[in-house]
Amino acid sequence: MKVDNRHIVHFDLDSFFVSVERLLNSRLRGVPVIVGGMSDRGVVAACSYEARSFGVHSAMPMKLARRLCPHAFYIRGDMDVYSRYSRMVTQIIEESAPLYEKASIDEHYLDLTGMDRFFGCLKWSHELRNKIMKETGLPISFGLSINKTVSKIATGEAKPNGEKQVDYNEVRPFLWPLSIRKIPMIGPSTYKLLRSMGIDRIKTLADMPSEMLYHALGKNGIEIWRRANGIDPTPITPYTEQKSISSERTFEQDTGDMKMLMAQVVKMTEKLAYQLRATEKLTGCISVKIKYSDFETRTLQKTVPYTSFDHLLIPVAKELLTRLYTRRIMVRLVGVRLSHLVSGAPQLDLFDDTPRQVQLYRALDNVRHRFGAGAVGRAV
Repeated sequence: MKVDNRHIVHFDLDSFFVSVERLLNSRLRGVPVIVGGMSDRGVVAACSYEARSFGVHSAMPMKLARRLCPHAFYIRGDMDVYSRYSRMVTQIIEESAPLYEKASIDEHYLDLTGMDRFFGCLKWSHELRNKIMKETGLPISFGLSINKTVSKIATGEAKPNGEKQVDYNEVRPFLWPLSIRKIPMIGPSTYKLLRSMGIDRIKTLADMPSEMLYHALGKNGIEIWRRANGIDPTPITPYTEQKSISSERTFEQDTGDMKMLMAQVVKMTEKLAYQLRATEKLTGCISVKIKYSDFETRTLQKTVPYTSFDHLLIPVAKELLTRLYTRRIMVRLVGVRLSHLVSGAPQLDLFDDTPRQVQLYRALDNVRHRFGAGAVGRAV
């Protein structure tokens, strides 16, 4: 099937963190709300549309947000609560959608190709959206079009709490008047470079020779040009709770040394967490496995707030190992697995007033990126 015959819908929860807080506290409805670190050193994780009207936006320093909107309600984020609501939405989609991808904690892509012949993709999406809002109480928007890029941009235009369909013959008329900021893969630095070249609207970008963008931006330039022309063959990657990364260690000699087993679990968790950060992923579940000398294997897992920081995962891994190692016989293998993976940046710096911790992670990850994942590790 041709990619331009697809029907892709992008669902995005509106101001997700703020919406969850409003469910928990009705006094927050209709007023400026800012979620993030509570000290001046923190940054804004999310803000309501009322706060945005004062110039506040995500990733803004909290100190500046307080100057712009001093009368807002300021709330420290709780990833445990947000993760729970995210899973509620995913479960509803999983029960209904033929093929879906959980792109982040608050975004899902669904492939509805073929459903238009039987039910109607727009009607189906509308009814799913109503079901999500009814069962969770959360506002959600969607964009329906021929591929991920156009659908995501359509969702942005539908917000807040709206729906938008862009058919195949409407793609270019829809995209071209919009700012190049709307193209998902254009970040601040790329935007500045393109603006320095006199490019502001998507149409200008689409009309340029692709070779010119290649010389300016490399391979990314070609991809940006394609998306400006509404071309994006990226498939929907089926989401499954089994998606995971793992690490195991089989010992040359069976051991009963708990300190050594704990050190191995800490080391594996640390490396896996680094892999998450390197690929901009978050985990929602950690598992620990041990295999005894008689080959009996035991595994325990625990759901956690979405994260990619090992200082949050290691205590859980150690707890699971302690609960697992109940037999007084030797162990031949120990392993750690991180699953329920979704795309997303680490949230620690948004909620915790610990800039030194964030800087430490960045410094350690830079060393690992340069010299290998095992170049530096925690002392046990």
